[in-house]
Amino acid sequence: MTSPQTNALSLRRFLRPFQRVLGHVRRRKWCPVYVRGLMAPLERKSLQPLAEHVAPGQYAQLHHFVTVSPWQDDQFGAVLARQAQRLVGGRDAVLIVDDTAFPKQGMGSVGVARQYCGVLGKVANCQVLVSLTLAKNDLPVPLALRLFLPKTWTDDPERCAAAGVPQGHRTFLTKKQLALQEIDRIRQQGVKFKVVADAGYGNSAEFRGALTARGLTWAVGVPGTQKVYSTKVGMLMERRSKTGRRLVPIPDEPRKSVAQVLQELPPYKWVARTWRTGTKGPLRARFAIMRVRVADGGELHDGSHLPGEEVWVVGERRPSGERKYYLTSHPANTSKIELIRSIKARWSCEQVHQQLKEELGLDHFEGRS
Repeated sequence: MTSPQTNALSLRRFLRPFQRVLGHVRRRKWCPVYVRGLMAPLERKSLQPLAEHVAPGQYAQLHHFVTVSPWQDDQFGAVLARQAQRLVGGRDAVLIVDDTAFPKQGMGSVGVARQYCGVLGKVANCQVLVSLTLAKNDLPVPLALRLFLPKTWTDDPERCAAAGVPQGHRTFLTKKQLALQEIDRIRQQGVKFKVVADAGYGNSAEFRGALTARGLTWAVGVPGTQKVYSTKVGMLMERRSKTGRRLVPIPDEPRKSVAQVLQELPPYKWVARTWRTGTKGPLRARFAIMRVRVADGGELHDGSHLPGEEVWVVGERRPSGERKYYLTSHPANTSKIELIRSIKARWSCEQVHQQLKEELGLDHFEGRS
């Protein structure tokens, strides 16, 4: 059997469980046609050129399947979750939380607004998707893409109705809230994982706390200004002031930023480590790793926070001179190379975003929102 025939057979086998949940025979017919179009070597993969390539003269039928044909994505999600758990799930799997943006010219596309666009590196007209990717051993499987609706949309019910936004999706949710919703859904479908996220999510104490409350191990980026205490921090009873404010416990040491804490370490604590071999050779940087208490406990009257849970703080010095900082909730006996590989797992997500756009035309999509 030739390679194209083998690939076609593999695709049919992969799609079979997805076709089953589509129900109607016409939907089961058009599903593989559309997927073949997405995989075709086309410059643009919006519906018109895609239909001309895989279904000449049948644009209306393909358009109907993609835009208005009644099928439920939650059933698709359940099938995908089972496939992902089989391929890459388990104790060593990580669920990578990130977002990706598509620049847009007009204002008609659902969710389009002036917001930060990573691909442009600035605020611009774009749509933003919250993405969740399951990965293990550099093999990624995208599990969820949720369109973020800015308040300019959710505060305008007429605009949402005109664009066809479902009633249940017209309430404003932050990107972190969308991510947590998807994490809950994926867990309910039996997928096992740890969580990895960049500083856009990791800078939120609420997000980190929500992961901990769910019993999930996490590794997240944080800004260098993130405040922490040493693991030896104790508590003192504040003296009663003249105003009669009630007595509250206060830390017996000042908070410090993660950048300061790591800067104060002796040079020998910064150790060179290679975590993966890339296309251009070994990926290597210097890392310093230590245990700390995060300053995200109860809030004091001066706006500072009490010590929270004990975690790892990881500092990275790249050959370019750039510095990055991370917190992880891995157990205290976790090896340092495992911590480094966990925080570096985000690479798989970046790879997925690139492939979805360059190979499958994600940013050309015209259909369901």
